[in-house]
Amino acid sequence: MDSDHLNVPTINFEVSFPEVQAHYINVKMSLKKLNQPYVDLKMPVWSPGSYLIREYAKNVERFKPVDTDGNPVPFSKISKNTWRVTTNTLDQIDVHYSVYGFEVSVRTNFFDSDHAFIVPTATFLYLEGSLHIPSTIAIVPKENWKSISTGLERLTQHTFHAPNFDVLYDSPIEVGNQDIWKFQAAGVEHECAMVGGGCYDKERLTKDITRIVEEETRIWGSNPNKRYVIITHNYQSGGGGLEHLNSTVLGASRNAYRNEHSYKTYLSLVAHEYFHLWNVKRLRPKALGPFDYDAENYTTGLWIMEGFTSYYDNLIIKRCGFYDEKEYLSLLANDFNIVLNRPGHEIQSAAASSFDTWIKYYRPDENAINSAISYYNKGAMLTALLDIKVIAATEGKVKLDDIIRAAYEEFFLKLDRGFEEKEFQSLAEHIAGTSLDDIFQAAHQDGELDYNAYFNLVGYEIVDINKDNDSLTLGITTNKVEGIISVATVEKGTGAYDAGLNVRDELIAINNVRLDPKDKEIDFIIQHATEGEILNFLIARDGLVREIPVEIRPNNKKIHEIRPLKDQTFLQELLGKIWMA
Repeated sequence: MDSDHLNVPTINFEVSFPEVQAHYINVKMSLKKLNQPYVDLKMPVWSPGSYLIREYAKNVERFKPVDTDGNPVPFSKISKNTWRVTTNTLDQIDVHYSVYGFEVSVRTNFFDSDHAFIVPTATFLYLEGSLHIPSTIAIVPKENWKSISTGLERLTQHTFHAPNFDVLYDSPIEVGNQDIWKFQAAGVEHECAMVGGGCYDKERLTKDITRIVEEETRIWGSNPNKRYVIITHNYQSGGGGLEHLNSTVLGASRNAYRNEHSYKTYLSLVAHEYFHLWNVKRLRPKALGPFDYDAENYTTGLWIMEGFTSYYDNLIIKRCGFYDEKEYLSLLANDFNIVLNRPGHEIQSAAASSFDTWIKYYRPDENAINSAISYYNKGAMLTALLDIKVIAATEGKVKLDDIIRAAYEEFFLKLDRGFEEKEFQSLAEHIAGTSLDDIFQAAHQDGELDYNAYFNLVGYEIVDINKDNDSLTLGITTNKVEGIISVATVEKGTGAYDAGLNVRDELIAINNVRLDPKDKEIDFIIQHATEGEILNFLIARDGLVREIPVEIRPNNKKIHEIRPLKDQTFLQELLGKIWMA
């Protein structure tokens, strides 16, 4: 029933762009049927899918509530993101405010004279206690802006409807002159909106994205949408993506489409975000919806949400024929490289990385390499082992595809709720007919499994092809800015770490020879050093000059390769083909 027929408030927004060249938009929020002495209007502090408190309220200015005659209505700010408006007997008010946006990303507002990218969580206030009510959003574009792209239901050319604020907040809006084309895939209308130009081939993209959509729909059994929007912001250099209920926003380089490697990387990004249609947006831990937009929403389950998705993105690209087996296995091996070459993998588990994403993954500091890992990469590693174990345990009759499809049907389609991790594990074990506790426990513990015990099941092995290298290292990375060489990171367990070199130390000389920022002298010195040799660094720290002796040690960097076993049994060969199919 329409909210006009109920005794609940109605909310309508209008967005206009009189100062967009200065990175401001104007918002009018019209509220009716208030019937209360005051209303609290709140701005979310974060965006689902991007787990960081972003304090969007900091960009709200010129907040002004008025009555139907345009008279000011009293208000006060009662928290960092809450405005209390004293309505008394007023049944209807309009709230005017401006929003500043000039940060290039898939999760933040960006407004300029060319276009406006509107992130609803950073733009639209909500009435506290009323996230469930519908709203309309009217866009008043600049005269020369011809297009609006969004997953919201379109009522008129410039007006859209959201059945509740969860849907509104999950529906980014692009306004400008983006290049738009539409196509059908898996029975769903898809709209591609390209912003910022680029050398893309529409026909090729349509064909390739269609293959991705159809493969992912096959995996999950059905597609939940009637319409899906892909908004791509093409920059001089860019990347990243953010999933939404029936849309996604991607970042790419304008020239990414010229090069086969970067083009496949873009397709993998499409596959990743599209996979989130099911995994995250619908199949999800309980903490990931309904949301609390006022604070962190904690879960240990992001290793499943992002880890599973990170495993599948490149696998889907392989299944679609864009990667061959060697390319795919190289990408999977790189997940192992990224994790196992960080000392942090001995400190933080995948589940802990998930829970602490708000303060670690999204807020990395100079010590992150030593103290943290990514639940994306570690999750992908564990997911690969899970898929392999299920295939081996069922002699190829069941794959991870079958488990996630069953979980989607059980928790979303049947129960319409999030899951507890133990529930997910129990369902997976029921379908696989075996315990999967080793992998689920590994997600909650630091340290490593015997990876070859899994890969060998399907006739493959993972080997460190750099194990016998004789290269050496100091254990630092450096920055070069304005003629100054400074330490960027110091890796635990290395000579630099034990000697006490610090991040931000300025490196002046080694063994009394001044360093030239234009050259790669440090690399040259290491290449010609011997194990155990001591290098005397002359450094400046906080304006004080000192010498620090640093021991050169073996470079234990791992370079993994996943490859078929030379002598596979018949069963290993069969299961390996099923894994790679």
